[in-house]
Formats: sequence, C-alpha cells, structure tokens
Amino acid sequence: MKALNILYAFLGGAIVGCSAAILLAPEKGEDVRSKICDLIKRKGIKISDAEVDALVAELANSEE
Repeated sequence: MKALNILYAFLGGAIVGCSAAILLAPEKGEDVRSKICDLIKRKGIKISDAEVDALVAELANSEE
C-alpha cells in the first residue's frame, strides 16, 4: 500500500509541475525566435530563419 501512495504522490507532482510549466512559460519558442530574427534584422544584419534556429540551439546548449 505504501508503494501505491508513493506512485500517486509522484504522478500528482508530475501533473502539477507540467501544468505550472505550461502556465508560466513566457512565450512559445517560435515567437522568441521571430523576435530574435526581427531584432537582428533591425540592426542591419542579414540572417535566415535557419541561421536563427542554429543560433538559438547554440545558445541553449551553452547554458548547460
């Protein structure tokens, strides 16, 4: 019976955590990439969407 309670606690925590992450996320990734691309283009730098995606991936990997 104790193992079942631990399982319920884990599942409840996972549901609450996922819900909080979805509700508190500032913006979708697509919107953030679009803003980055617009900002870079306003600065006069020509960049493609694929290059922005690569830049975002590189920045995400550097934080780990």
